[in-house]
Amino acid sequence: MLDTVLSMTKQKKFRIFFLVYFVSFVVIYLVLDSLNGGYPKLIADFGWWLVALNLFMNVFMSAMSAYMMNLSSAYVELSGKEGKGSFATSFAVLFGMLTYGCTTCVIAFFATIGIAFSVLVLPLAGFPYKIIAFILLIGGYFWLTSEIKKGKCKIIKPQNEKDAI
Repeated sequence: MLDTVLSMTKQKKFRIFFLVYFVSFVVIYLVLDSLNGGYPKLIADFGWWLVALNLFMNVFMSAMSAYMMNLSSAYVELSGKEGKGSFATSFAVLFGMLTYGCTTCVIAFFATIGIAFSVLVLPLAGFPYKIIAFILLIGGYFWLTSEIKKGKCKIIKPQNEKDAI
């Protein structure tokens, strides 16, 4: 089943979806980086190496998320059900937004559940938390592909022999 899903992702429709998902995820990550202080502040505080790592992670995680969205969409078309591993993309993005994202948003969210000033202690402008989100994304990829390998297509059995011909 995985070979069929992989071949489906090469169709024009899925390439367009990939591009739309990829650009959307890159924009989200760049906005979150800018709201978290921006690249000039990161360069001043930590140097170019952290900015380069952040940009690489943004592009790689966006591509991985877009690819997983395509795999999941193709799997849904074939099987008629969504894979359980496809939630990992959303979970990783949510995790990244809560721990690495917009400082004011994170402070407001954690303050509502009783944790105040949590963002002040995030090392390297939250980069280790982006690595955790990356690991979750990789885990979700392996989970999704193993689920697709075990998946079955939705086939409707004919009611009688005349329908089978």
